[in-house]
Amino acid sequence: MPDMSQTPPHSNHREREILEELRLAGGASRIQFLADRLSVSEETIRRNIRSLEANGLVTKVHGGVHIKDSFIEPPLHFRMNENAEAKRLIAARLAAMIQDGDTIFLDIGSTTAFIAVALQKHQNLFVVTNAVSVAHALATRNGNRVFFAGGELRSHDGGAFGTEATNFLRRFNVRHAVLSVGAVNATSGFMLHDLEEAEFSREAARHAENRIIVADSAKFGRSAPIIIDDPAIYDMMVTDNMPPPDIRAMLERHDIELVIAGQRRTEQG
Repeated sequence: MPDMSQTPPHSNHREREILEELRLAGGASRIQFLADRLSVSEETIRRNIRSLEANGLVTKVHGGVHIKDSFIEPPLHFRMNENAEAKRLIAARLAAMIQDGDTIFLDIGSTTAFIAVALQKHQNLFVVTNAVSVAHALATRNGNRVFFAGGELRSHDGGAFGTEATNFLRRFNVRHAVLSVGAVNATSGFMLHDLEEAEFSREAARHAENRIIVADSAKFGRSAPIIIDDPAIYDMMVTDNMPPPDIRAMLERHDIELVIAGQRRTEQG
C-alpha cells in the first residue's frame, strides 16, 4: 500500500489537496465533487489525478478516483466501473454453472452484482443474499424466491450485516455460495477490506455445499487487512485470466479448482 502520509517530492499543492479530500471521503470520490470542494474545474482535477495516478497514489475509474490499494474499499458504485468487462465475463461463466431451480447465496460485491444480472434468465432460483443489488435484480422474476438478510443497510453498498443478518443466514443450506473478495495472494489466500463482510462470508461458506470465490485478475497479488478463512475450505475460484504461478500453486496446494472465463474448466491438483 502506498504511503499516503507522504506525497512525491514533485507533487504540487493541488495534488496534496486532492489526496486530503480523498482521505476525508473515505478513500474515494467523484471528479465533480472534488472540483466543487476545491473550487476548480473538473479538467484541473483530471490533470492532477493523471499525475497522482502516474506516481501510483490513486486509481482513476469512470467518473471518479480512489486511493490506490486503500485499506478502505471504494464504494460499490465505483467498483462497478472497475474492470467491468472482466466482471461480465466472470458473471457469464458463473451463470452457466447455475441450473434452473438451484439454491444459491450471493454476497455484497461488484462481481456478484454482475452475476445477479447474468442470472436474470434463469428460473425458479432460491436466492439468499444480503445485497440490495442482488435482490433487486432477481426478485419478482421467473418464479425466483429471494430471501434477504435483515438489519440496517449500509449507505455505501446497500449491504445488510450484523447479528440479525448472520442469524438469518444460519437458517439456510444452499448448493452454491458465491463469494467476492478484495484481494488474492499466494501468502494469505483470499482477503477482504471489511471485518463484517469477512465474518458474513465465513458464515455463508459454512452453510453451502459448494463454495465459489469470484475475483477478477486485478485482485491478484493485492493485499487487504482481513483474511477471510483457511483457503482449503473453498472449492473453486472463477476469474477472467490465468493467475501468476505463485497463486496457481496456492490453489493447487488447497485443491481449489481454477475456472477461467472463456476457457475450459481446469481441475487443480
